[in-house]
Amino acid sequence: MLKRLARCIGEYRLVTIITPVFMLGEAAIECLMPFIIANLINEINAGCEMEKIVKNGVILFILALISMACGGAAGFTAARASSGFAKNLRRDLFARVQAFSFENIDRFSSASLVTRMTTDVTNVQMAFMMIIRGAIRSPLMLIFSVIMGFYMGGPLAGTFVVVIPFLVAGLLLIAKFAMPTFRAVFRKYDRLNESIEENVMAMRTVKGFVREEYEKKKFGAAAEDIRRDFTRAEQIVAWNNPLMQICLYFNMVFIMLVGSRLIVSSTGTSLGVGQLSAMLTYGVQILMSLMMLSMLYVMITISAESVRRIAEVLDEESALTNPENPVMTVADGSVDFDGVSFKYSASAERYALENIDLHIASGETVGIIGGTGSSKSTLIQLISRLYDTTVGSVKLGGRDVREYDLTVLRDSVAVVLQKNMLFSGTIRENLRWGDKNATDEEIEHACRLAQAHDFVTAFPDGYDTMIEQGGTNVSGGQKQRLCIARALLKKPKVLILDDSTSAVDTKTDALIRRGFAEYIPETTKIIIAQRIASVEHADKIVVMDNGRIADVGVHAELMERSPIYREVYEQQTRGGGDDGSSSDEHETA
Repeated sequence: MLKRLARCIGEYRLVTIITPVFMLGEAAIECLMPFIIANLINEINAGCEMEKIVKNGVILFILALISMACGGAAGFTAARASSGFAKNLRRDLFARVQAFSFENIDRFSSASLVTRMTTDVTNVQMAFMMIIRGAIRSPLMLIFSVIMGFYMGGPLAGTFVVVIPFLVAGLLLIAKFAMPTFRAVFRKYDRLNESIEENVMAMRTVKGFVREEYEKKKFGAAAEDIRRDFTRAEQIVAWNNPLMQICLYFNMVFIMLVGSRLIVSSTGTSLGVGQLSAMLTYGVQILMSLMMLSMLYVMITISAESVRRIAEVLDEESALTNPENPVMTVADGSVDFDGVSFKYSASAERYALENIDLHIASGETVGIIGGTGSSKSTLIQLISRLYDTTVGSVKLGGRDVREYDLTVLRDSVAVVLQKNMLFSGTIRENLRWGDKNATDEEIEHACRLAQAHDFVTAFPDGYDTMIEQGGTNVSGGQKQRLCIARALLKKPKVLILDDSTSAVDTKTDALIRRGFAEYIPETTKIIIAQRIASVEHADKIVVMDNGRIADVGVHAELMERSPIYREVYEQQTRGGGDDGSSSDEHETA
């Protein structure tokens, strides 16, 4: 995992290497200064000249400046290295998610992916910064201080033999009890983000059913759960400070008492005032180094769970990959399902699609009708290879879709869903998702065919009208028509409309279909619809039932022999309400 994440250092390798070098300089100087101060104190005590004091003072001042410069430079390079590392890590995560198939995405919730790209990356970034700074400085300070402590204090340094193991044991014990709680918090973050995401996306539903208070309580409970866990963990970690204080003051009292007795009893021959001062300083440095190492240990342990979660995404191989020598052109829009069966996972008990044999000629208009759960949408997702078949093959232009380059394949298939997504930006920018080089004339023509031009020009800014996130400032029908126009600009070999005119009236639906026939006559058009009127004049109509093809034929044939189709038609025309609409639509068409 660490090797995989280390690749994300990339162009920030130099500042990553330089940071520990600066920290080495700072640690060495900080350990050298107490030694110089101790000698100066002893010389002052012995009655040295002022020139000697000034000289040592200048040396100490210069060393302090160098130490400060090393620390400041290390802070700058560490910040640059860790921020750059986090940027590259997020970039790699996002790129990996973009390469996922639907099967891969199904394994991670969107809320979990957001948590991994935000909270988890931030944890790893902080740990990375502490490692390149603290993991060098603290051990060096500890080693240098212990060596200098024994050099300066002799037997008096025996206090470190008692204090250091006691402090290390205490800090490890605290970390051991705190870590399980920290690990558990990340899974709860996923649930919290999931609650936020669901609530924002379903805001209209929440308000429609007046469930604001319920959602507040649900979110509050999730937030309280995280607060409780963090409080418990922080309460354990808070013992670091009193433990540190106990060791610090024990060390100071011991050194002061024993050191003072040695100075008095030996009249300064075995231990001088300078050595006593240095021992106090080195004692503080040792304990502070251990404290920093304990914080580093806690941070690394916390981030280890984040590293694992990030590595899960980075190591996830896409279920769909390009063949070694992919086909780079799609001959035409013919579609063939040959003995296709499909299930969403190998462990699934039943197939979502079973024994599908369907052949669509290039340029045909095919309607697909079926009840909810009949796997109509699943069927068309196999054409653009959002999933691979479990059994059998799907062919486009006479070639198995698995033989094509994925980009070429998906560029040849345009899908307009019932719940389409518009992105933040202008209407013009959204439409150019279909063709980034589309001219204003082509955009307007596509919108006219999709019956979107009139409402777009009614906006004060026309095609430069800003679309809010998710297209919340346009109606469902307007959003669908813009998405249809976007698909038309793609000039695909196959155009799939997955119940994508459900939010428009039957007259507009008929005008859109007439535009298809005139503008893209050679494009294969597959229309999934709930309304019979949307597919009644198709070249063939496929009736789906429980993941199987129940029947295929034209409207008149299906009315005679398909009880499912006939029942749907009669339900939609019973009472004459829809009947009149259908008649108007037929005349318009």
